[in-house]
Amino acid sequence: MSPPAALLDATGVAKRFGAVLALRDASLQVAPGQVVALMGANGAGKSTFVKILTGALKPDAGHVRIKGQDSTVASPAGARRSGLVPVYQEPSLIPDLSVADNLRLGDTPVDRFRHWVGALGLPGLRQDALIRTLPLASLRIVDLARALAVEPDVLLLDELTAALPTDLVERVLSVVRAQADAGRAVIYISHRFTEIAAICDRATVLRDGQTVGDVAIAPGIEDTIVEMMLGAPVTVAARSARATGAAASDAPRLRVRGLATGTRLTDVSLDLRQGEVLGVVALEGQGQDELFDVLAGNRRATAGTVEVNGKPVAFRHPADAIAAGLTLVPGDRAHALLMQRSVRENIALPLLARLGTWGAIPIGAERSRVGAAIERLQIDTRAQGEVRRLSGGNQQKVTIARWIAKGVQTLLLFDPTRGIDIRTKQQIYVLVRELADQGAAVLFYTSELAEVRMACDRAVVIFGGRVVDVIDAADADEPTLLRAAYGLTATAGVPA
Repeated sequence: MSPPAALLDATGVAKRFGAVLALRDASLQVAPGQVVALMGANGAGKSTFVKILTGALKPDAGHVRIKGQDSTVASPAGARRSGLVPVYQEPSLIPDLSVADNLRLGDTPVDRFRHWVGALGLPGLRQDALIRTLPLASLRIVDLARALAVEPDVLLLDELTAALPTDLVERVLSVVRAQADAGRAVIYISHRFTEIAAICDRATVLRDGQTVGDVAIAPGIEDTIVEMMLGAPVTVAARSARATGAAASDAPRLRVRGLATGTRLTDVSLDLRQGEVLGVVALEGQGQDELFDVLAGNRRATAGTVEVNGKPVAFRHPADAIAAGLTLVPGDRAHALLMQRSVRENIALPLLARLGTWGAIPIGAERSRVGAAIERLQIDTRAQGEVRRLSGGNQQKVTIARWIAKGVQTLLLFDPTRGIDIRTKQQIYVLVRELADQGAAVLFYTSELAEVRMACDRAVVIFGGRVVDVIDAADADEPTLLRAAYGLTATAGVPA
């Protein structure tokens, strides 16, 4: 018996933007009952390919067939009518409308939506809640439930789990696999090998705008996929002697005791030393957002103390935190960048703010610092002009580069590798270790448990708004971290 025809079959797709050839020869097939991973480094062409498949862009060459018919989809709405429904990396919801209003705009069946919201772990979601009041993880679930409610033949998920805690990720993966088992097809875009191994049947890999291979998912396939994406295996940055041992004897650069604010952050204590990368691990809504907000001056504490270099501090504004040497790289890079401005202008912002006096801007010094930061982070500026034209990974590098240009004392990194490719992740790991080796202190929240061993010296685990465990990186395997993140650990208290 012949295999079933592909629900989606894209061949030889190409797209050019002026002088930039974004896609040269991209192909992808997915049949009923399959989950196919679409993989590639940032800049490989995934985003452009996805926009073509979903009708947001028209290809210059190639063919896209949906359910055996040539597709002339000219919009995401047209793709939806053809049976292909995407859930993009950023929620496609109108912030100032309620959940119910967004459902009406998309003509979403309400009963089916309620079913899927409950199945995905948010049974108590209020449909009269304004979208802008919901946390990012909830928005991703709303977007997915809205897509599932229309029962698509082909579901396309673009880095859906990047903003989700582990418990919700498990629900999403279960639902995705169930969709395939029901005879539908799923295109799954993720940089997390563990998820791909858990639910995907095959992986199609893009590099430099073209499909370079299609492989079946099997144990040990990760190295092959890495070679296909990058041309070389990934290495983990080595820890220096200072980072792994000597830092423990130093006085803390940052000391937090009994910190509390709102209802989620109730009692967090931690020490962060010069030359140390301290990981923060927590499931969604356990107080990690509030902790970083307080330390960055975005929110005021209601209890507890913060000391920087042995001196008590109380921040009323982000400028107070920056003046004390604490600088934040937020999880949502769109909140940190001026998207319509250039790379140079974005990186130079802290340098201009530091001048504090009227007079001519020292253009030579500014350009030197900005150029050095761009070179150090290997920021790809081929797109030139506005930051919004850069890939997500390069945008994230810009958010870090501005503080490199200014000079780093204590860096607060909130999920800095969310939704970026494996090559950029590696570059960030190496950079973080270099900064620590040069005397910086780094507080590093990650939603990806494997990153603790790759980038950190120790990790504090937060559950219920308080620190429940402190784990050395050498002992921070994923089962240990996950048990602690669920509160299944007997140890608690202040880091040594």
